[in-house]
Amino acid sequence: MKIRKHLETLPPYTPIEPFEVLSARLGRDPSQIVKLDANENPYGILPSVRAALANMDFPHIYPDPESRALRGALSHFTGVNEKYLLAGSGADELLDLLMRIFLEPGECILSCPPTFGMYPFDAELNGAGCIEVPRKADFTLDMPSILKAVEEFKPKLLFIASPNNPDGSLIQPAVLDELLLLPLLVILDEAYIEFAGEDLGVSISRIREVPMRENLIVLRTFSKWAGLAGLRVGYGAFPEWLMPILWKSKQPYNINVAASVAGTASLANVGELVELVEKIKRERTRLVSALQEIKYLKPYPTQSNFILCQVNGRDAAELKSRLAEEYGVFIRYFNKPGLRDHIRISVGRPQDTDILIKAMKDLSG
Repeated sequence: MKIRKHLETLPPYTPIEPFEVLSARLGRDPSQIVKLDANENPYGILPSVRAALANMDFPHIYPDPESRALRGALSHFTGVNEKYLLAGSGADELLDLLMRIFLEPGECILSCPPTFGMYPFDAELNGAGCIEVPRKADFTLDMPSILKAVEEFKPKLLFIASPNNPDGSLIQPAVLDELLLLPLLVILDEAYIEFAGEDLGVSISRIREVPMRENLIVLRTFSKWAGLAGLRVGYGAFPEWLMPILWKSKQPYNINVAASVAGTASLANVGELVELVEKIKRERTRLVSALQEIKYLKPYPTQSNFILCQVNGRDAAELKSRLAEEYGVFIRYFNKPGLRDHIRISVGRPQDTDILIKAMKDLSG
């Protein structure tokens, strides 16, 4: 039997390893590992969410295919009517769903690297191409080149992350407005928006505009701010004309019972999550200041829960390896166009920062 031809050359996506795998590989107890490589919430789920999971009523029954309880809570949280909202098994599922709905083999999307690597991966998985318009050195968008690429290649979908991963920069409102004038569907990935601004990103998010626009989609996730990365809970706001085909195309039971319970319980305790987000933002400020004191690092400004750093005068890959092997500290290393010799460090707890900075200083010599 033959597989689809385009899959033969599809490069695999490189995921981040979980605690138990790292623990086994290093021979270290999970408590001795400082995991700052995947932008996870270092504090985990709220006690109230853990209690809700422990007391689930119907884990033996198939979940609600419309995720009504979760979508109702999301509507209250976002201010967007639930008829525009769809939940997914992480925002990743919704990315893939959009590709499957819109892209014929040979068609293309547009992405602006360096950015989230799932955009080209999902496009290629679905037999489509990805036109890449690199960002400028300061990670802002190259609008003239984007306009030229849209005219020349006619992509159906444009994927933009704000804050952008891996640098943490926000797209300017006027720039997004200009993108929304283009003849394509704009997918705004706000996976880290809760860490931007002063109000969980409410004042700078564009999610409430979706019902008034025909070509804007906004995706969000519980993975970062709510600590549900392991349960896979994401959601999006979509134009009304698109909702019927989304309901027909998604897997019937895509949000499992535990994920729905955890997401709903998280939204019932937003005040506690606000405190956690503020704690992470305060630690972000401290971490940036400490990294600026490391002579071989150049940290970039960020509006997210991670900090991108350029590594100067030493091998960034070796730095990542030594931090892991000698100190049990895991960070993300990049070596691709626009990110040569760069590392990304997730914001952890104060004790995580202390261990990281001491290790960085020890390796200065």
